[in-house]
Amino acid sequence: MQLDLAKRTGLPDALRVLVEAYPRETWEAHPNFDQLTQFWLDRHLMFRQMLAALTGGTEDFLDGQIDARDYAQEIGRMGQAMLQELHSHHSIEDAHYFPVLARQDARLDRGFEMLDRDHHALGEAMQSFADCANTLLPALAKDGRREAGAMGTELVRFHRFLDRHLQDEEELVVPVLLKYAPPEFRR
Repeated sequence: MQLDLAKRTGLPDALRVLVEAYPRETWEAHPNFDQLTQFWLDRHLMFRQMLAALTGGTEDFLDGQIDARDYAQEIGRMGQAMLQELHSHHSIEDAHYFPVLARQDARLDRGFEMLDRDHHALGEAMQSFADCANTLLPALAKDGRREAGAMGTELVRFHRFLDRHLQDEEELVVPVLLKYAPPEFRR
């Protein structure tokens, strides 16, 4: 079973037991699909949108469609917001949600261990993104094209990591919420 985020191409088969019973296209119609689940999925969507905007801004700068000042503001503002939101999101998952969810179905223990390892790997990827941004921002005072190209490459790598993690996390977590509706998450 491939658990390494850098090598995974999907949620490992042994961890798909609930997502096969609760496929993605049925989630919103399920009676246990609630505001918390929707909020959590919306956070994932927000991360994807932020990455898409950062990637688009980088492409626009490299294509000469926006100037260095606007690009620097976008990378600085949105990049920092994305990193802060991701860190907060992962901290809450690790400390509060995952311990409760992991207790619901022992067949998925390795999956929650995998997600915890993902968060550590993503922490390294987030640091790499921050380092790249910290190199890029002062370079934009001159030309910055080489550094923007490096940022484009970094964003592609980060997107691949983050999207793989988010998809697998959704396919593990949402079916647990739908099947077991843990009382710790109900108001």
